[in-house]
Amino acid sequence: MNVFEVPWLELSIGIPLLGSLWVAGIRNPVIALRWCLAFAAITLGCTLFVFVGQATGRSPTGASEWDILPRLFNARILELDALSAPLLPLVALLHLLTVLTTVRTKFAFDSFAWMLRLEAVRLATFACKSPWVLIGLLLVGVGLTWLELVRRGKSTRVYAIHMGLFAVCLVGGWACLDPALPVKSATLASLLIFVAVLIRSGTVPVHVWVTELFEHASFGTALLFTAPLTGMYIAIRLVLPVAPSWILTAISVFSLVTASYGAGMAAVQQQARRFFVFLFLSNASLVLVGMELHTSLSLTGSLFLWLSAALSLSGLGLTIRALEARFGRLSLSRFSGLYDHSPALAVCFLVTGLGCVGFPGTLGFVGMELLVEGAMGASPATATAIVLTAAINGIAIMRAYFLLFSGGRHLSTLSLAITTPERCAAITLSVLILGGGLYPQAGTASLYRAAESALKDSAAHRLTSQANKESAHTEPDQLRDSRMHLPSWMPGPTSRNGP
Repeated sequence: MNVFEVPWLELSIGIPLLGSLWVAGIRNPVIALRWCLAFAAITLGCTLFVFVGQATGRSPTGASEWDILPRLFNARILELDALSAPLLPLVALLHLLTVLTTVRTKFAFDSFAWMLRLEAVRLATFACKSPWVLIGLLLVGVGLTWLELVRRGKSTRVYAIHMGLFAVCLVGGWACLDPALPVKSATLASLLIFVAVLIRSGTVPVHVWVTELFEHASFGTALLFTAPLTGMYIAIRLVLPVAPSWILTAISVFSLVTASYGAGMAAVQQQARRFFVFLFLSNASLVLVGMELHTSLSLTGSLFLWLSAALSLSGLGLTIRALEARFGRLSLSRFSGLYDHSPALAVCFLVTGLGCVGFPGTLGFVGMELLVEGAMGASPATATAIVLTAAINGIAIMRAYFLLFSGGRHLSTLSLAITTPERCAAITLSVLILGGGLYPQAGTASLYRAAESALKDSAAHRLTSQANKESAHTEPDQLRDSRMHLPSWMPGPTSRNGP
């Protein structure tokens, strides 16, 4: 039996689900943490097999003859391509590092079970291409995070309003495109999905839920909910193939405004957590800018920046989380002088922060370079705005670094040095950020293929839509609808109704 014939994709989702049930019954939080680490590590190993199988062509869709779900539902629910394959190990790694760096003071009785449950849902989301199943998994993830807020006794009003509107727009928008439903309006569908993407991405003016989530939820929960940049995945899967050009232009304009706004706000914040939130919004919005330019190079840059931003921002967030566990909420209104207590965390802060803004030699530099290069050919003004935004983000990061780690020495009678698990996480992140920046060829080639595939689907849809409009006056509606082209991974009217 070939190693790639093992159903690694289903195991990647089944193991954290099984782990959540197992860990939920453990009363000792220390033992629960160890089991959670074990399940998260095994899940990461499974996702790496999935990624290698897809990248080498041994299992390009992640399918296996041992899969259980196709036999249960008579349909292939989980399926990979070059876009989603690297996202699975990324999401699994972020969960593993978050669990690994959780300190004893943050232990909660069943938080590890919740974390494994959410990990399974997120992995299933990024391993799914069927639109309705994808939408269902997105809503499950939103709902579980809402329950986490309720469980902690925190206010959910802002989060619930925004995510409720997100759910309505997403479901309503795709329903307008579904040939099986009576209402069909491409313009209305594009508008609704466009609004859903803006909300989920935290784009101005619907970004308030992000600051509220980081304020009320635990740092780890908020980080894992936002860091994979799920809004970008929705945009690639549901918006790019079917949206008209003006929708992509609107997404780009809103994203560029949000990126500039977030960079400016990050540079003047007085609290480290709010600084991180606005820096996150700025970088997450930059990822969406490349979609509107509609070239293989710019979209490859966006995809590469997506991976690097998720990794770098997660590393920066985990560093701030570790600092808060030692010193409480961090102020940026004065010099704190924390370097002498935590020099390793200071280095990790600097490496991950510079990786966010595309400093040369880091993973982010490659994505930013591709994005700016692609933007320069299509819109020099957009390229200039991207460079200026990255520069302001760099100023914000250096300001936060000097305020946190320089100045008078912080006095404490307790040892506040980095722990061994935190050191492992810092080394892992540093190696990935710097190693990816020094050897980006493999990742760039894979993402270029994913970008070309997405653009081909989008171009095919536009050509077919144009042909349908030209023949609309001569063909009956039923025949015209049967010719409506959707991307190859979307179920069309023929597959839904049978031959």
